Amino acid sequence: MPNPRTACQKRDTAETKIAIELDIDGSGASTIATGIPFFDHMLTLFSRHSLCDLKIEADGDIEVDFHHTVEDVGIVLGSCFKEALGDKRGISRYGWALLPMDETLSRVALDFSGRPFLEFRAPEGIPSIRDFSFSLVEEFLRGFSNNAMANIHVEVLYGRDAHHMSESIFKGLAKAVDLAARHDPRVVGIPSTKETLVD
Repeated sequence: MPNPRTACQKRDTAETKIAIELDIDGSGASTIATGIPFFDHMLTLFSRHSLCDLKIEADGDIEVDFHHTVEDVGIVLGSCFKEALGDKRGISRYGWALLPMDETLSRVALDFSGRPFLEFRAPEGIPSIRDFSFSLVEEFLRGFSNNAMANIHVEVLYGRDAHHMSESIFKGLAKAVDLAARHDPRVVGIPSTKETLVD
């Protein structure tokens, strides 16, 4: 049996207190409490469709703005994936999804390369979902990418509804992560000609 791919990380600052537990090889079960209902919804979707078990508790200065909490959850969740994947021996490494959500179609591609980079493309002027700014989706992804040490490309190919665009991205990220993190019995050792995928 392979070693458990789990992680538990915390981040305490003057702005937020974040605690996350991750099991990559779970069943999609989650307990999410960030104080931001729409963000909780997106993270629950991510857990369900990636089949990762997630427990997230966040206490942030949401009375000021949602930005710090959303960004810091991305940071800690990315750190959890980095820890849980270890040296990435035997994983597929690459994942991608073309994810439809009603009138919206998003493309997400991910490489657990050890070299963080985010390319994010979406239409201009997307309205907020109630009090959740669409721009926070990019901030979450940047925190995740930088700390998971992953190269992530996200593009909303078309769409009209801000909720659907956000949901398409989070579900697409989930499916890409699921594919990239899978153990592939054909992969011997680390899936790189450099024979390392760590910073």
